Amino acid sequence: MIASEIIHLFESAVGPMRVITHPAERKAFASDALLHYHEPPELVVFPETTEQISSIVKICNTHHIPFTPRGSGTGLSGGATPSPESVVIATAKMRKIHRIDIANRLAVVDPGVINSDITKAVASAGYFYAPDPSSQSVSTIGGNVAENAGGIHCFKYGFTVNHILGAQIVLGNGDIVEVGGEAMDMPGYNLLSVIVGSEGTLGIVTCVTVRLTAQPQSIVTALVPFASMESAGAAVSAIIAAGIVPAAIELMDQLTLQVCENTIHAGYPENAAAILLVELDGPQAEVEARIADVAKICRNYEALNWKIATLPAERALLWKGRKAAFAALGQLGAHLFLHDGVVPRTKLPEALKRLTDVGRRSGLWIATVLHAGDGNLHPVVLYNDDQEALAEQVAADILTMCVELGGSITGEHGVGLDKREFMNVMFTENDMAAHQKLRLAFDPLGISNPGKIYPAPNMCGEGAKKYKQHPLEQNGTITRL
Repeated sequence: MIASEIIHLFESAVGPMRVITHPAERKAFASDALLHYHEPPELVVFPETTEQISSIVKICNTHHIPFTPRGSGTGLSGGATPSPESVVIATAKMRKIHRIDIANRLAVVDPGVINSDITKAVASAGYFYAPDPSSQSVSTIGGNVAENAGGIHCFKYGFTVNHILGAQIVLGNGDIVEVGGEAMDMPGYNLLSVIVGSEGTLGIVTCVTVRLTAQPQSIVTALVPFASMESAGAAVSAIIAAGIVPAAIELMDQLTLQVCENTIHAGYPENAAAILLVELDGPQAEVEARIADVAKICRNYEALNWKIATLPAERALLWKGRKAAFAALGQLGAHLFLHDGVVPRTKLPEALKRLTDVGRRSGLWIATVLHAGDGNLHPVVLYNDDQEALAEQVAADILTMCVELGGSITGEHGVGLDKREFMNVMFTENDMAAHQKLRLAFDPLGISNPGKIYPAPNMCGEGAKKYKQHPLEQNGTITRL
């Protein structure tokens, strides 16, 4: 319990109306979009300025109170799930776009600004903000920075880290620091790249300078159905091997596309085993030539059909179906276990086959959608109330398979609480010890979003939750590198 006199300090920092203490209201902040983990915070604070966040963190630091930064709570790894007896610092009230500089292709925004609102603000000038996670209509830039969010167009345009020029950070002791900047080549350590993707464990991002991208002259989206997942995966590898760089290339399996079609009516062929959505953008002549090359490659890999959307409304409908995938799957009435492991593109056919085998052996449905260009799998394990342990085992098998094929346990969702035990699969103890030294340099008390990313023996300042071995680790089938 946080003592009443300390609560009064928080109220003095932001005003009593910006502090939530009622148990029923605090429950709304007990987790992010990953509902498997939940822990109501002791209180929730809504600052409106960097200075207020600094004051809040200084109170936490003085009294050794852990805090958890939170944007819209759309994360899928438990990164915004509070630790026990902690304070949630919610940046939802910080939604100002402070400056738009078209000449220098940048904007300076608060952490609570919604991702898609940046594009709306600069669209009339012919620009957009490129990172586009499926939650972009509700997710915040601060959260995107914390998780290094990607999205449908990350293959060509990159992840959040490729579009952040600078940031203002409040460290674990309340100090305000600037990392990066508007200059092309900032001197000193590249601390900006350390902050992006650190999941709030190094401090709280309070202001962000983002890079703006010019809108392409021409955009074409192709819908391509296939008779098998493996042939669709092979087509992806062939497209990239041919030197073609799509703006986006997404793969959906039959279960996913059927559910999305029944929900959105995007025009997906429900009899296909899989579909590719391939988007090309750039100069019109180049797009026309490249889309013809893509069509030829897809036909070589037994594409069943070919449909091109050029009008903005047609393209938007195709992508609306894709971005609604996870919500649509929720209508099946089962629980969902979503992961985002990564495999090399050349391993996609094998990975997709092994996913099918895992589903067949377990008896569970696995709906698959992926950012195929960079091998980022999004398998969704569907299970009933009495199958949770089995679903966790299946999810573990999938992540282990990704690492065995030379990939990673996460592509864009982050590690958070969900995958921290799997960090031992990818890193040695020496590796993680080096990571922790960096973390301690930013947050000596370990109060900034404790319990995230690393297994419990490596977590700074975090002793509230006992380390729980993953089932695969208990069985001895996880190999420590």
